[in-house]
Amino acid sequence: MIASKVGKRCLVIEKRKFAGGNIRCENIEGINCHIYGPHIFHTDDIIIWNYVNQFVSFNNFIYSPLANYNDQLYNLPFNMNTFYQLWGVKTPIEAKALIEKQSAGINKPENLEEQAIKLVGYDVYEKLIKGYTEKQWGRACSQLPSFIIKRLPVRFIYDNNYFNDRYQGIPIGGYNRIIEGLLKNIEVRLETNYLENKVHFDSLAERIVYTGAIDEYYNYQFGELEYRSLSFKSEIIDTENYQGNAVINYTSGSVPYTRMIEHKHFEKTNSPVTVITYEYPQKWYKGMDAFYPVNDETNNLKFKKYKELATKESIIFGGRLAEYRYYDMHQIIAAALKKASEILGLNSPFAQNN
Repeated sequence: MIASKVGKRCLVIEKRKFAGGNIRCENIEGINCHIYGPHIFHTDDIIIWNYVNQFVSFNNFIYSPLANYNDQLYNLPFNMNTFYQLWGVKTPIEAKALIEKQSAGINKPENLEEQAIKLVGYDVYEKLIKGYTEKQWGRACSQLPSFIIKRLPVRFIYDNNYFNDRYQGIPIGGYNRIIEGLLKNIEVRLETNYLENKVHFDSLAERIVYTGAIDEYYNYQFGELEYRSLSFKSEIIDTENYQGNAVINYTSGSVPYTRMIEHKHFEKTNSPVTVITYEYPQKWYKGMDAFYPVNDETNNLKFKKYKELATKESIIFGGRLAEYRYYDMHQIIAAALKKASEILGLNSPFAQNN
């Protein structure tokens, strides 16, 4: 959008039947459904917040998921409500003492299991982390790197707000309104594979931004990078309110799905029926949608080789697949705006921030 505003022509090439990637919504029974899993916009950066608000207004949705373990409900993220529900403790001092007791002997966590126990104790790990995480990643917590769990919030206050960011919400009318705003007056070619006609498309542009998988771009010459995938099963239920919350995580390993989403709660939609979606983690195979990069040592070494090749290109590699890293929405917007400002030589706060 920045480029088009300064007189540059842009062409967007998309393999899917629709633009917008995983934030795309589908309207079912008047409910904007997050068909690729829940997306909650959150940021501490007023510049990013103002940027997205030029396309659509946001509601005041606060993400406060629940965890269901063997039909018992617990508040997320891990906070004093969770600790009270598990242990009956009422003060941060009591909660910290129990965690310290349960994590005694773990000084330098070497894997996710040890890191989780160090952060929140054995009980929280066993009931609310272990089963969910092993379903999500398809391997034992003791075989996963510790950094995966570090981004989960832990608070010693009674606060179920998952994010600490000052600005958060859901776009009123769905994320498609942001997609439409970003692509206004820009040519988009759907169901088109850039790599199948790369020479032609490269000849059309002064600069290429590639957001696909970096290993696919280089024809997998160092081997495939590993991802985790997801599948979704949705149902229309003839009731106004099915589970009373937008997201409930199912943390027991005996339940095949990781969470159940009830979409109408994101926008408080007035509808006599509701739509729920079960989210199932899956092993990824080439050709499937890639959701989460598996940033273990083996894959990171492969990616490093691909990244070295990319430094020799004039092309810009950006996004989860091209950079083989996890991004939140506000992070990818900030990175894209910063890069665009630098390339176009604009005196923009995006060139200095983030």
